Amino acid sequence: MIRSMTGFGRSVYEIDGRTYTVEIKSVNHKYNDINIRLPKFLNPLEDEIRKQIQNGISRGKVDVFITFENYSDKGINIKINKPLAKEYLQELKSLADETGIPYELSIIDVSKLPDILKMEENGDEELISEELKIALTDAINNFVDMRTKEGEKLAEDMKKRIDWIEVKVKEIAQYSSTLVEEYIEKLEARVKEIMKTDVVDETRLAQEIVIYSDKCSIEEELTRLNSHISQFNELLKTSSPIGKKFDFLVQEMNREVNTIGSKANCLEITNRVIDIKTEIENIREQIQNIE
Repeated sequence: MIRSMTGFGRSVYEIDGRTYTVEIKSVNHKYNDINIRLPKFLNPLEDEIRKQIQNGISRGKVDVFITFENYSDKGINIKINKPLAKEYLQELKSLADETGIPYELSIIDVSKLPDILKMEENGDEELISEELKIALTDAINNFVDMRTKEGEKLAEDMKKRIDWIEVKVKEIAQYSSTLVEEYIEKLEARVKEIMKTDVVDETRLAQEIVIYSDKCSIEEELTRLNSHISQFNELLKTSSPIGKKFDFLVQEMNREVNTIGSKANCLEITNRVIDIKTEIENIREQIQNIE
């Protein structure tokens, strides 16, 4: 299925007092740009996290936010800054001696002084990696599901537009089939008017018709355009990532339509060329959202 490049996915995984929260969001981008924000002590896992994300997401500007709360007995160490505590006690005792203020401190009082207690998270990296992988997988799945749903809507919209273009191309083909005949009639009438005669040089007339036919023939362009439309419809049935393929195909369609507009000396065809170009531009805007 076609997937949009815009999406959001979230997952919360709790086990034994440890809580992992993963949020993923993305917007359009030409390449796969992944930005990961996570707790400092999880930095050694960043490459592993990035690879897992790349396996599920191939294009877009992706922001990943990971938080970790640990209320278990694993991975938390409490350290006491003993030199600093002794310095506090010494200075406070000195202050008490100088001022006569009673020197009454408990160990709890000391622990509340700034920078005495420090909590460090340095848990089992392998355990945290496995548990985080579960949360990350779930978030990626939710993210991809949203992208897929958005992609379905994009595909429906583009299908309607390409079908409309196909109808207009068929109308152009019908008008182009009568261009030479109309030109012959106009040319004969013009020659007779200028020469003031009912006799026309058939050889010269034939030469002019051949030259005109070469200049205004759009059969090759119509054939290629119909081929591009067919390829577009086939791409709609395939899975992402195909955004770049769509982009290239739309460029080629636009090229053929421009050529048709410049070659066909016909108001009806010109009007349809303008309509098609407008619709191609609408499709191009939608393609920018496809992974």
